[in-house]
Amino acid sequence: MTVPIAKLSFWGVRGSTPTVDPATWRYGGNTPCLEFIAPDGTQFILDCGTGLRMLGSRWAAPNGGQSAGTHIFVSHYHWDHIQGIPFFAPLYSDKNEFSFYSFRSKYLGRDSLKQVFETQMALPYFPVDMSAMNAKRKFQEVESGESFTIGENKVTVRSLNHPQGCLGFRIETPAGTIVFATDNEPGDPKLDMSLRELAEGADIFINDAQFTPEQLATTRKGWGHSSWREGAKIAREVGAKTLVLFHHDPDSTDRMIDNILRQAREEFDTVFAASEGMTITPGDAADRVQAHMPGTRTALRREAQFRARVSGVTEGGKQFEEETMVRDLSLQGALISLENLPRLQSELQVTMEAPGADGLQSMRLRGYVVRIDAATEKGHSAVGVVFTD
Repeated sequence: MTVPIAKLSFWGVRGSTPTVDPATWRYGGNTPCLEFIAPDGTQFILDCGTGLRMLGSRWAAPNGGQSAGTHIFVSHYHWDHIQGIPFFAPLYSDKNEFSFYSFRSKYLGRDSLKQVFETQMALPYFPVDMSAMNAKRKFQEVESGESFTIGENKVTVRSLNHPQGCLGFRIETPAGTIVFATDNEPGDPKLDMSLRELAEGADIFINDAQFTPEQLATTRKGWGHSSWREGAKIAREVGAKTLVLFHHDPDSTDRMIDNILRQAREEFDTVFAASEGMTITPGDAADRVQAHMPGTRTALRREAQFRARVSGVTEGGKQFEEETMVRDLSLQGALISLENLPRLQSELQVTMEAPGADGLQSMRLRGYVVRIDAATEKGHSAVGVVFTD
């Protein structure tokens, strides 16, 4: 009997506006876009920020092009959630078919989603209009409280608290349930309950964490976003298995997000901060979900032979320290073979010994785990580390 498998990929995780600041390199600067492949092969795309262009450049039609099309859910119509549409290459091929879903805006009326896309590409905002897109397109309006099936998957829609409206989506599959709840602010009792109903028992709960709790209580109140603390609170209350902090503020550097993640993990056990390139596979009832960050951002690499001592925290939350060899080194990080399995996105201390003019010299570096793969040595893992100090 085969176990059903689903795969969730993060193509854009930043909120409000894209960033290209080197200080945001590790988590990424593209605006929201997720891809979810259900066990039956149905492809879902959640939001159409600038990350959509990256997805399009690596496009592979699900099921070898034999599926009934791709289903794109747009949470709302603010720029950071739609601005990737004109740059999504698969929309310009007549071999593809897409179904778009979102709500009817009280400001636009009927066919709101289609109007938004057409206006975004109208003169003088873009050099070509939507007629240049040859793919088959369908637009469907959905309402809060509505549930429907696509293939073997049940989709539930709920309203969230955000200026001009926003929808959250719950996708239930044989391999687990994911909930996408970007752009929501706590404080409206009815919509707070709506969010909790959406996230109830989810395997993966993706929640807005743009602001700190302090910002949310003061200068950013009313802006339509949430915090890591609110996400952890909801995850505990509704029995979610894994919390993913999403929609990072454009002014939040990698180190600031590291700190947010560290605080969140003190209040909820299984938390990840969304990062471009990260993929998550829901686990079964007995296992944790599996998260992975492929080495898509590489620097100039060299083979190396440095003795090293590594200390950190395992996936199970225990402190560890072990002796090893660094065999692959770049200007920004290293690939290290470890017997202990550290937690993804946790901090490691790496002390390397290298020959110097006066004998062996120690070099101590701090880094974060961004990648975990199987190692060639039995009982070891190949751990990718990005150095920050």
